[in-house]
Amino acid sequence: MANLLKGKEVVDKLNDELLARSEKLAAAGNPPTLGILRLGERPDDMAYERGALKRAEKTGVTVKQFIFDENMSQDELISEIEKINKDNSIHGLLMFRPLPSHIDDEAVRNVLAPEKDVDGITDGSMAGVYSGEDKGFPPCTAEACIEILDHYGIDVKGKNVAVIGRSQVIGKPVSMMLIKKNATVTVCHTKTENMASICKDKDVIIAAAGHKGTVTADFLSPGQTVIDVAINFDDEGNMCGDVDFPAAEPVVDAITPVPGGVGAVTTSMLMKHVIEAAEKVGA
Repeated sequence: MANLLKGKEVVDKLNDELLARSEKLAAAGNPPTLGILRLGERPDDMAYERGALKRAEKTGVTVKQFIFDENMSQDELISEIEKINKDNSIHGLLMFRPLPSHIDDEAVRNVLAPEKDVDGITDGSMAGVYSGEDKGFPPCTAEACIEILDHYGIDVKGKNVAVIGRSQVIGKPVSMMLIKKNATVTVCHTKTENMASICKDKDVIIAAAGHKGTVTADFLSPGQTVIDVAINFDDEGNMCGDVDFPAAEPVVDAITPVPGGVGAVTTSMLMKHVIEAAEKVGA
């Protein structure tokens, strides 16, 4: 039976650490502050926003909300982001995407200053991830994977890791972050042939394909660690990941549950980035 790598244990430890850092910053007159920018009222955006507000409260992060109509023009949105860039009291910005169809996502997201890009959406942040430079921040979900491995003492140095998925949000950045920790990384995707045999001999599998049932029993071996990033829903409407959990749990050494695994840690990474941004300003 696998060890469950539960996100709550990671979050509880992070909350205490981050709150202490926030209180120190606030005492110095520099309270860490997150801006949240949302256009319209998409239910998934609003649900994530509520979760972010709760996590901010627990970690001592102040939040300023910027809520606009979904018909806001691109120029108006760019103007608001430029104001946030210049506002020294705001250390990071979470901008909900996808943006409405009349707005050019690339043009808008790259207006945001990398030092305030706490969600890792700009090209500047991605350049920092790929070059290893201290520029911007990695995407929160990718860093949540690393945080879970670190918390549970799973050292990837010298280990063979399979990353399933090549998105800019998870697959590519988490691969680079693993390489920085001296792992040997194989990236698999929809065009990969014999994916099961490739994954079967790996020490760690990070599943981020976004399709339920991607990782089946023939991908798995005893001793493996499996990080299941995806959020999918089965035919009964129950949340599940990419991994066939009932098949994996009796075989592998450790696995993140879905729900209750990576997703639980993601908003903590957002708050961690805001606090780090505030610390850099005060340095």
